Amino acid sequence: MITEDLGKRIRELRQKTGLSQEKFALKIGMDRTYFASVEAGRRNIAICNIKKIADGLDVTLSELFEGL
Repeated sequence: MITEDLGKRIRELRQKTGLSQEKFALKIGMDRTYFASVEAGRRNIAICNIKKIADGLDVTLSELFEGL
């Protein structure tokens, strides 16, 4: 499912930054529990929040979705 695949991709990229879920969520101004549910693939996330995550990871939207 796309939400699970996207969550795995986000987790992979976040872990490369060395930031915890809590610190990354704080960095991008997102609630940690909401962000955790995105990474777990339990959210049908809005495009504006996907963009916020991509910007926080310093990747383009196309790079974020690469391989999905």
